[in-house]
Amino acid sequence: MAELAIGLLGAGHFGRFHALKVAASGRAKLAGICDPNTERAQAVAWEAGTQVLSQAALLAASDAVIIAAPADFHFELAGAALRAGKHVLVEKPIAATLDQAAQLAELSRAKGLVLQVGHLERFSAAHGAVTSRMGKPLYIEAVRIAPFKPRGTDVSVILDLMIHDLDLILALIDAPIDHVDAVGASVASAHEDIANARIRFGNGAVATITASRISLKTERKMRIFSQTGYLTVDFAARKLTLIGRDIGMKLPGFEEFGVEQAGWEDHDALAAEHAAFVASVLDGAPVAVDAQAGSRALAAALAVTEAIARSRAVAMASGLVT
Repeated sequence: MAELAIGLLGAGHFGRFHALKVAASGRAKLAGICDPNTERAQAVAWEAGTQVLSQAALLAASDAVIIAAPADFHFELAGAALRAGKHVLVEKPIAATLDQAAQLAELSRAKGLVLQVGHLERFSAAHGAVTSRMGKPLYIEAVRIAPFKPRGTDVSVILDLMIHDLDLILALIDAPIDHVDAVGASVASAHEDIANARIRFGNGAVATITASRISLKTERKMRIFSQTGYLTVDFAARKLTLIGRDIGMKLPGFEEFGVEQAGWEDHDALAAEHAAFVASVLDGAPVAVDAQAGSRALAAALAVTEAIARSRAVAMASGLVT
């Protein structure tokens, strides 16, 4: 197969970006778009140079599908596509529950199909810059905050924003979660809009993560401590600073330690994600973010959600919240 026919299920804000990336691909073509909002689907289809199809017609016309629908529909749509023999790239989270995620993983395995989860940060230049410079972390502190937007409020800030950092941290630490403490609150939507979690891993590493979608500014930063040094990353400014032994510019009075600063060029992570998906389907390349990785990130997000529920129960019992 020289060119992969990809159908798009979901023509919302992020679905539009998916459509345009597929349309511009050299190894894939956009077979069509399906969305319950026909007017929106037609607008995106016109922009991407494709057609609006029913779900059945889309599956028939496609070798693979991208699912960019709301999270509650991921399991239903991914399951239908896999049963129809189509490879799937599904946006994060992989599903709403771990049982659903396990069913999708088993279905893709039984059918011999690619199931990739859209954890976009894995394909960013920042991820490569961090992983190439940092050994085994002892402590990670992550902050991801943004102003309020109605889009994405069908799920909590944990599944909307925090899950990005959970996935990155799980990839960096690569150890089972031992314990989670968390607090959160719903302020502008029906779900948590702010959350803070402290996660202890089985190997002794600890991560603290803050996520908010009701902030006045956008900020995405991470600090990592390890036995070999200290790394701070500003994702928005695309720069990092590493302090460690025998590197970079020497620190006055601490000649065995040095400072290295680096940055990275703007990088099209979505195009890289698509290229990885197409390579897995057409070339048999390993799936970059497979169902296991997607399930692990979902499990961590659900553990944070459960910890918030526990802390809320204590706060209600004490009269701190009503």
